[in-house]
Amino acid sequence: MSTETAAAAAQVAAPPAGWEEARSRVYAVGLAAALPAVDRPLADADGHTLAEPLTTRTDLPAFPTSSVDGWAVRGDGPWQVVGRVLAGHTPAPLTEDGTTAEIATGAMVPAGTTAILRIEESTRTADGRVAGTPRQQPEWREPGEEAYAGEELLPAGTPVDPAVLGLAASCGHDTLRVRRQPRAALLVFGDELLTAGPPGAGRVRDALGPAVPAWLRRYGCQVRPADVVGPVEDTLPAHLAALRGALADADLVCTTGGTMHGPVDHLHPTLAALGADYVVNTVAVRPGFPMLLARVVDDAGRVRFVAGLPGNPQSAIVALVSLVAPLLAGLAGRPMPVLPQVTLAEPIPGRGDYTHLALVRVDRAAGTAQPLRHVGSAMLRGLAGADGFAVIRPGTSGEAGDRVPVVPLPLTPGERAW
Repeated sequence: MSTETAAAAAQVAAPPAGWEEARSRVYAVGLAAALPAVDRPLADADGHTLAEPLTTRTDLPAFPTSSVDGWAVRGDGPWQVVGRVLAGHTPAPLTEDGTTAEIATGAMVPAGTTAILRIEESTRTADGRVAGTPRQQPEWREPGEEAYAGEELLPAGTPVDPAVLGLAASCGHDTLRVRRQPRAALLVFGDELLTAGPPGAGRVRDALGPAVPAWLRRYGCQVRPADVVGPVEDTLPAHLAALRGALADADLVCTTGGTMHGPVDHLHPTLAALGADYVVNTVAVRPGFPMLLARVVDDAGRVRFVAGLPGNPQSAIVALVSLVAPLLAGLAGRPMPVLPQVTLAEPIPGRGDYTHLALVRVDRAAGTAQPLRHVGSAMLRGLAGADGFAVIRPGTSGEAGDRVPVVPLPLTPGERAW
């Protein structure tokens, strides 16, 4: 995989990378710099990623357990009641034919049991014995029915969610070996931005300062309020100081604006001053042009990343789903996200030689995607009602009925793609 120094790129303008190529490239560098593995208690592991396979410490279940409330019986009935078995106890064995012990769901089946009679299908005789006909199908779970001791249940790279936590606990785990979550920061560039009140008098309200950290958290990053800085003064020394400071603690620094080469666009000179290498410098995608991802390696060999997001709000989110999402998947040791397919309910125009990421609302029951209005680069109204971006590949347009990939927007921290 090739990269270019920021200084060299400032002198030679390379053609933009294809959208799919760019995603593959940033995923590869993220995976190569995957974050270290740490042990986390189950209560703190939600939203992390397994750094090693999840195996079970015992057979599941570990002992034969009743799947119903009823009677554990031995031999033919009617049966004389000789005991009672509750969950959480080791029962005495049934040693004689014609005997039974009342048993609760989830309780350990006594040794010597030949069948379990459901409580609702039993009767009592005049002398207090239990009568009935057990079903032919065994009414208990055998050891190892779900898994055998040491069996791999989930591979490394699996996102940890409540279901995984429950499975890990059932296997006997108190902690999980997971990837450390990425630490992220945001630098907002642009003297024209307001951080409070309505826009006016030539100045616009900063929409990305509040939004981008929330998106990053939904992608599994740790972002503290102190990690959001800006607006940063539109000077090269201010940009350099802000980026150098953010990189001291963060694995990923996102910036907004300044990705062009205008008189107040200082991101490229700042990256050059830091000795950064471009992983991707501009991507052939609309909206979202221009965006970049650069890599900074310090003297100790520590790798950090800078994602340059465009200043237009929707374009910035396109950059997040295009470059930041696959990078974070790599850093977490997860597989490259596989994009689901949807059927277009209406036509979506192409954008010539560029990939078009079009905001859509997805009807999950029907598997169809409806394009939205208010989708200009500077607009957020369409984004607020969207489920993701339909991918219209270069040189094509989307017709009603076409099957196309869609990039989902994350809805909750660590949520899997639908």
